[in-house]
Amino acid sequence: MLRGKVCLVTGATNGIGYETALGLARLGARVGLVGRDAGKTRVSAERIRTTVPGAAVDPHIADLSSQAEIRRLAATLRDAYPRLDVLVNNAGAIFDHRTLTVDGIERTWALDHLGYVLLTLEILDTLKASAVIGGKPRIVNVASAAHYRGHIDFDDIEGARRYGAMRAYAQAKLGNVLFTYALARRLRDEGITVNALHPGVINTGFARNTGGLFGTAWALMRPFLTTPEKGAQTSLHVASAPELDGVTGRYFSHSRPKTSSAESRDEAVQERVWALSLKQVGRSD
Repeated sequence: MLRGKVCLVTGATNGIGYETALGLARLGARVGLVGRDAGKTRVSAERIRTTVPGAAVDPHIADLSSQAEIRRLAATLRDAYPRLDVLVNNAGAIFDHRTLTVDGIERTWALDHLGYVLLTLEILDTLKASAVIGGKPRIVNVASAAHYRGHIDFDDIEGARRYGAMRAYAQAKLGNVLFTYALARRLRDEGITVNALHPGVINTGFARNTGGLFGTAWALMRPFLTTPEKGAQTSLHVASAPELDGVTGRYFSHSRPKTSSAESRDEAVQERVWALSLKQVGRSD
């Protein structure tokens, strides 16, 4: 049970994020939901309260592709929560065409990777506060098996010369795993665990921003995909299973540890992506 614990889930208005937030509420946690659309986020919070009577659920609104929005959200979270026990970085999308965010960064990399990095670092002190009072905080990064297909192209990280929806997505998901390992190393003596996972191939709103052959193929596959409820099981396991206390720097699939890609396990690449990511979000941790 997570009674007395505070959990935060990004991308929580539907799909895996919503089911993860619902599962954490059922375990007794106070749950913060982060969504981009205010109406959808508040409706999702009310759905959880209706499903789990007495659940403490807080909607938070932010576009996590914007660094200013992330910093604003983080300030709100620091004021709202004196402690944070679980952070589930889940928000992400795939985009058919290359577009730039308000920060001038390619949107897939900005949302799916840098969003995880900046939000985590901005609220890391709140996670540390939980560790100080005897908690066992967990950072859970929802990555994807797509990372096996990914490669960090340091010469064209934002696809300015060559862009493809799946190529950009796979690179960002590889970024999630690399970030997980680099951060786990840094927090090993802080009492905070950091793990990544593949939730499965899920029938959600994923790929709704794509067209062409990829979008058509995904639409045809959708009836045969795993449900969001099943997809959230690995996220819930990594976020709450007692046997994972102290387990850090791992990649999970189907709620079991699995070896991630060779590139993800290259410490030199991890450190290079860490340094690049911090530069792109304007931090010097």
